[in-house]
Amino acid sequence: MAGKVFFSVSMSLDGFIAPESVEDLMGRQWMELQQWVFPQRFFRENLKLGAGGEEGRDNDILRETFERTGASVMGKRMFDAGEQAWPEDAPFHTPVFVVTHEKRDPWERPGGTTFHFVNDGIESALDQAREAAGDRDVRVAGGGATILEYVNAGLVDEFSIALSPVLFGAGIRLFEGVDAGRVALEPVRAEPSPRVTHLTYAVRER
Repeated sequence: MAGKVFFSVSMSLDGFIAPESVEDLMGRQWMELQQWVFPQRFFRENLKLGAGGEEGRDNDILRETFERTGASVMGKRMFDAGEQAWPEDAPFHTPVFVVTHEKRDPWERPGGTTFHFVNDGIESALDQAREAAGDRDVRVAGGGATILEYVNAGLVDEFSIALSPVLFGAGIRLFEGVDAGRVALEPVRAEPSPRVTHLTYAVRER
């Protein structure tokens, strides 16, 4: 049986998941938004940053998210930013399908990550990701516009938000332009940790 389609993001208290400018993606606000991730043992292991790191529920959630993911889908904006920022051994270790208008051969990285470039729409990218993932789940990695496209198309089964105690004031809102008349949410889980609150919802058609 095919797995679920999900996304998992960190979000500020005022609803933003990234700064507007790609140049600010590694800036102060974004670093504050993601501050719960950096100390975790699994994050350090996955990016080969050395031994050590925290263990606990935050660490478990990072590991569980990674282990359930058999393939990822992302938009071109996220790929362009990540192509510059990710290490050579990119952190996905699975096939990644990039929704784009350009034609490009697959880009294979060390450690099991291969980027495939899909220029015939989000459904085609998801179909290919489902096939690659087998019985594991497909993660819509981002960015915000790509997540929204999948939500509005009724293609997301579940999502998790790490609600971080920071304010952005401006940037990319997670649900800006959502088809609220079509999408209904069912609470699944709420887990506070010392740094963030993890919220999980199932997505239903309204």
